[in-house]
Amino acid sequence: MTSGSRDPRSHPSARFDGPSGCWQSPMTGEPAMDWSHLDLNPKVVAAVKQANIQSMKEILCLSGPDLQRLTKLSSSDVQYLHKTVAATIKSDPVVTALQVYNGECPFPTQNQKLSTGCPVVDSLLGGGIPLMGITEIVGESSAGKTQICLQLSLSVQFPCSYGGQNAGAVYICTEDTFPNKRLQQLIAFQSMLRTDVPPDIVNNINFGNNVFIEHVADVITDMVNDSNLPQGNFGLLGKKVLPALGVTWSNQLLMRLMVSRTQLCIEGKFPDEKACTLNSGTVLRRMEIIFAPHLPQSFCNYIICKEGVRGMGL
Repeated sequence: MTSGSRDPRSHPSARFDGPSGCWQSPMTGEPAMDWSHLDLNPKVVAAVKQANIQSMKEILCLSGPDLQRLTKLSSSDVQYLHKTVAATIKSDPVVTALQVYNGECPFPTQNQKLSTGCPVVDSLLGGGIPLMGITEIVGESSAGKTQICLQLSLSVQFPCSYGGQNAGAVYICTEDTFPNKRLQQLIAFQSMLRTDVPPDIVNNINFGNNVFIEHVADVITDMVNDSNLPQGNFGLLGKKVLPALGVTWSNQLLMRLMVSRTQLCIEGKFPDEKACTLNSGTVLRRMEIIFAPHLPQSFCNYIICKEGVRGMGL
């Protein structure tokens, strides 16, 4: 709002609040407030009342020049009024860089992660997929993107104490057929995959009832393609790739993970796991952190077995 703009109280929806005669802002809908508890000069309080400003949020919605015009206060008085009101109604405390570094950030959702169901992959990701922001998983065909997403749709249903969110998942499918048979297989082997969770908790989760499928046609998926363009910042394996959805989409992301197939095949027993026997010719895959504000560029190897995605360390 500029100094020459119209007074917002002239808006058609501005009204008086019943018999009390308190003007109610169309932006905040708040009744008249007592300004005496604020650390303000009495002349400032009087000027605010004289201007018929009824809420602290209204003050923050008005620019400095507009407040000066309405209250006839000096520029310094208006600046102090803005600062005092903002400090009074702020909902979150200021966080220092040292607090963030020490893990003392008072915003719990910024530190919460969704477990992938695999301790090796979770370790790579600093605990799992961040709940805040958008995490993109890109990679060539058959690299394991669908398998990871299916596993996440089950992991989110576990209790928070086991890396889940006690919630369901919406799976937007852009292929002809949703891989329901594979999902049912993963559900059947959850107790073998999640040995960290007591069996009674696993058995009490109705996994199939909490995955909601939405089919969408004619949607471009963000599969990457080899390119001769110098796009080295998109991968660590020496591949030059370009995201199909373009740079605009890339700027909306918090984290990008790239998955790929290697040329290696392994077989035998899964390390330190008696429950997982690998099929002959099981392909070794790799997950890379391309960028993330809280993680260094790194990678881990993983396989896809009947139980799901299992990491194999560095």
